[in-house]
Amino acid sequence: MRVSVVVCTHTTDRYPDLREAVESVLSGTYEDREVIVVSDGSEAVYERALDDYGDREDVRVHLQEPNAGLLAARNAGAAVAEGDVVAFIDDDALADERWLEELVAAYDAGGERACSDPGRGNPARDRVLAAGGKMVPEWVAGRPGFLPAEFYWLVGVTHRGFADGPGEVRNTFGSNISFRREVFDELGGFDTDIGGRRGDRHLQGGETELCARLRAEYGTGVYYTPDAVVAHKIFDYRTDPLWLVRRAFWQGYSKRGMEVFVPESTGEEGEFLGDLFTRFVPSRLRGLVADPSTERAAQLLALLVLTAAVGFGYLYGYVKWR
Repeated sequence: MRVSVVVCTHTTDRYPDLREAVESVLSGTYEDREVIVVSDGSEAVYERALDDYGDREDVRVHLQEPNAGLLAARNAGAAVAEGDVVAFIDDDALADERWLEELVAAYDAGGERACSDPGRGNPARDRVLAAGGKMVPEWVAGRPGFLPAEFYWLVGVTHRGFADGPGEVRNTFGSNISFRREVFDELGGFDTDIGGRRGDRHLQGGETELCARLRAEYGTGVYYTPDAVVAHKIFDYRTDPLWLVRRAFWQGYSKRGMEVFVPESTGEEGEFLGDLFTRFVPSRLRGLVADPSTERAAQLLALLVLTAAVGFGYLYGYVKWR
């Protein structure tokens, strides 16, 4: 099974990180792969990538003109890919050496376990159609002691309570997700104008929307394999408390937007909130009582503040789209 890995960037400021991302894939244990480097509207990035990788048979460099955004760049990379599977990783991420090996193992061994509705009569129903893995933090500016693991999803990291182990989920993060090539093509790739079509730059959810269509068409979600690991670099601005609160607000807003415009994408957020109030908050309260510390107290406070921010964002979206 050949895997095409698509990685995109749009500015030379991110090029050193892009190069690290590419090298992390190339140094992995799975050899039947190619890397598609997409420059989103930057001639300078395209030229630098050609200088670095133009003589390699397992790396292809593509220029998308003009700049059209990450989802369009991913689609452009997938369009020139030749693999049986197309996988996506961000330019600020680092693949574990066994990342692709574990994703391929999910396709080979996941089988009928990944299908939530085997009676739909679809010839692809007995196969894993999409697979993704776990995102872990690479704290570039140091781990913020106040940030609770339940809200790691705000910084693009798999959070506490996401999944108990391997199995079907709605979607994984866009920096660690893959699709069978024919399925990605049949679905038409990512919707490149989720927010723009509504005139709303705050409305997000590219992976969620695509995986909602995957479920609607094939009756199956993404097979999550936590052994397929990608590290996400968390730069200092992403650990600023005000940045996190603002992001939580707009994520809540986006959840409401997706609920309205892509109703089949909802469900997991409600389960997460249920776990938050019935499991995580009580367990943190017990932990704080049993072993008081400044960090424990700060994480409990942040848990409540960020939950409130998500809630206010959702209510703002509810009023807008009621």
